[in-house]
Amino acid sequence: MSKGNNRIPKIGITIGDLNGVGAELILNTFKEGNFLQFFTPVIYASAPTIIYHKNHLGIKQFSFQTIDNADGIQPKRVNLINAWEGEVKIEIGVPDRSTGSAALQSLQKAAADLKEGKIDGLVTCPINKETIQSSSFKFPGHTEYLGNLFETDNYLMMMVGEQLKLATVTGHIALKEVPEAVTKKKILKALKILNQSLIEDFGIERPKIAVLGLNPHAGENGLLGNEESENIQPAIDEANRQKILAFGPYPADGFFGTCMHSGFDAVLTMYHDQGLVPFKLLEFENGVNYTAGLPALRTSPDHGTAYQIAGKGIANTQSFKEAMFLISKIIRNRAMHSESTAQPLENKKAQLKDD
Repeated sequence: MSKGNNRIPKIGITIGDLNGVGAELILNTFKEGNFLQFFTPVIYASAPTIIYHKNHLGIKQFSFQTIDNADGIQPKRVNLINAWEGEVKIEIGVPDRSTGSAALQSLQKAAADLKEGKIDGLVTCPINKETIQSSSFKFPGHTEYLGNLFETDNYLMMMVGEQLKLATVTGHIALKEVPEAVTKKKILKALKILNQSLIEDFGIERPKIAVLGLNPHAGENGLLGNEESENIQPAIDEANRQKILAFGPYPADGFFGTCMHSGFDAVLTMYHDQGLVPFKLLEFENGVNYTAGLPALRTSPDHGTAYQIAGKGIANTQSFKEAMFLISKIIRNRAMHSESTAQPLENKKAQLKDD
């Protein structure tokens, strides 16, 4: 790794819903400061909000540095950028439009800095997908918002854990819409993004990807549906022709029931719950939501606002910590991959110069 790649990354953190567990995750993670050697956190919230949650939770040792903008980020400190002006009424555990608006302002400011390259990656705390809706946010979630911001549809929701990595062809859509959405084109596109991410972001040289069927028993040779023969298998065949090691389609129940996932680097599922149910069974405390394919990096803990336990000091920080560590690791992996793929050209130029 080059000297430049050893730079401590600057990671933006959105506060999420102020009445949820976002602030609690941040405070309990950074109160001791032992993570500051690995990354520099930049919280997008407001000083009064952080102080409110700090006092409510009885946390005394947490300290932060308020800065005007990302240009003033200080290493080895917890930095805070005020994402909105004025006070927001906080009623922990209760969904509210005002805290949804604050969550949106946090996301907008952080995402703008991410797009401008002022931070190296973004970790988003959980939002309430209903209260955040506005004229500026008409999306099912973070993933679609960031895709729109970066003016690309070349992204993929990916779930990352110790035992399992998976992605979904379709995301936050109604189940009745899934069959028509599972086209050969979309499956092949997902396989390409997933394969490239496994290589560049996770350092896997020749990843093996399992592809699940849509119907029970993967269609049972057309008896239970034709999506496998008409769309999924042709997409796998085309991926193979493009040197992507994709296998399947496998029946989802037997695939996970017999732990076949352990023999693959990642699994491509057809719809949200087909992948997220087994993933959360295996990785609920450690799982991370990663948006693969974007030109910028974003991760998120694999859970929601958890209103029922918010403010009680019992929220598990492990998934949030894993999201922080994962994005730092991907930053390094991408830099190493970029350096290694550029090296032959640099060597050739040097050789020509010597000649």
